[in-house]
Amino acid sequence: MAQMTLWGSVSARVLRVHWALIELGLPYTAVPIQSRSGETETPEYGALNPRRKIPTFQDGDLVLTESAAIVTYLAETYGTPERALIPTTQPERAKYFEWLSFVSMELDATSLYVLRRHEGLQHIYGDAPAANQVAREYFDKMIRASAEDMADGRRFLVGDQFTGADICMTTVLDWGERYGCPLPQAWLDYRERVRARPSYAAAMHANRDQSTPTP
Repeated sequence: MAQMTLWGSVSARVLRVHWALIELGLPYTAVPIQSRSGETETPEYGALNPRRKIPTFQDGDLVLTESAAIVTYLAETYGTPERALIPTTQPERAKYFEWLSFVSMELDATSLYVLRRHEGLQHIYGDAPAANQVAREYFDKMIRASAEDMADGRRFLVGDQFTGADICMTTVLDWGERYGCPLPQAWLDYRERVRARPSYAAAMHANRDQSTPTP
């Protein structure tokens, strides 16, 4: 197995990759650089990731820079029957990718990242109260509608199997709560089950750098 390296820290998206690596029991090297610190602006890092974002993950000659893609790559490449982070049969795989798209687009990019930019980073992106209000309303609409999917009593997003989609969902639930977005009880109960996994605490520790993880 080639040496795996993960660049990034103090980020919900980096947390996802730590968590997947730990769930799968994979050895890797962590390079704890942060956004907006100057550490992503070096020529060396730019050659690795021209977007100069985190996380960046390298497995041999392969370099990936999107957290959901990294989690899915790890699941498909290194998952075993005992440690599986993605279903192997349809329609469960289809549901995995549906949830992953929902988390990445509807909750993360469309809703929470607006708040991240215009509440958490006003000094960079400017104040946008109208956009923030719409983002909060949309997150609330989507999180409440999606809670209905959990009404059948399933343990995880794709039935009884914990997957990479659960990793990504839990990070946005944590993130939404930090921005004061109310979570339906179904999602609070779900998150409690997921965060009870030892790998969650281990990933939080690996990602931490004297502050709370943020996107």
